[in-house]
Amino acid sequence: MAITSVFVAGATGLAGSSVLERLLEDPSLDRIVATCFTSTPKLEDPRLEWKTVDLRNPDACAEAAAGCSAAIMTAAVTGGAALQTTKPWAMVTDNLIMDAAMLDGFHRAGVKHIVFVSSATVYQDFEGIISEEELDWNSDPAPAYMGVGWAKRSAEKLCRFWHEKGDMDILIARSSNIYGPEAKFSPETANFIPALIRKAEERLDPFEVWGVPEVTRDVIYRKDFGEAVYRLLMQSNIKFDTFNLGSGSTVTVGEVVDCALSATGHTPSNVTYTGGPTTIIHRALNCSKLQQAIDWTPQWSVADGIRETALWWRNNKDSWKR
Repeated sequence: MAITSVFVAGATGLAGSSVLERLLEDPSLDRIVATCFTSTPKLEDPRLEWKTVDLRNPDACAEAAAGCSAAIMTAAVTGGAALQTTKPWAMVTDNLIMDAAMLDGFHRAGVKHIVFVSSATVYQDFEGIISEEELDWNSDPAPAYMGVGWAKRSAEKLCRFWHEKGDMDILIARSSNIYGPEAKFSPETANFIPALIRKAEERLDPFEVWGVPEVTRDVIYRKDFGEAVYRLLMQSNIKFDTFNLGSGSTVTVGEVVDCALSATGHTPSNVTYTGGPTTIIHRALNCSKLQQAIDWTPQWSVADGIRETALWWRNNKDSWKR
């Protein structure tokens, strides 16, 4: 099936805008419908239709996606460690409702090809590198991700249901932490990379970092993420499958701190770490399955990605509201 029209849910978020930018580079696409809810759209193109859609409503989803041959589900309520600690329920209810409503709405609209962006939070508590088939459905997600992890697990099961009962091709991408320009920089909702960049740009001294420097994460720059999702969308020979989507390598919190300080030119007199983490100490995704399926490898190093993100924040911090 040739894909000529695509529906992008959550196109003003970091994940959605990354994918949308890549889609707009493809001249074979005739029509792109992109949704916004609270954020003001910035991208413009003759093929691009912006629609304000309540993605918690299946009827609204069906109406907005009508005529599209494919859809990308990036809409989600997200947040960093601060939100996970203080309001973990904030990433549960709306995510459950949105994912269920979108899949129902796409079926009503006749959308046949879907990429669902899930999350690595679905995995159980573990230390080391994990592959897709190692998800233990009989064990809870890691305690720090109990709510959002089960919400995304539920959505993945719904994806299988709609594939089997609704004749829809659905590819699931379990994403690692995405970062880059247009991320959330608010202290209440930022993930750890933009949070550290903001602190460095504000010249905090002493420079306080939550957690410990040895904590490792798999992170992916927005352009690498957008390219991977685009290539997944264009796969015509895969009807249903699940893929880890990350850089396939790890970076420590201490290394991210060094990159953020270097990118902003900040040299604090003291860097202090404020205690042990409540999240997994060492986590990495085995992304070899995805890399082989779509002939793709990440192009951005963490140092280069943080440098670009810090430059963007410096130029936009006075106007950026997220």
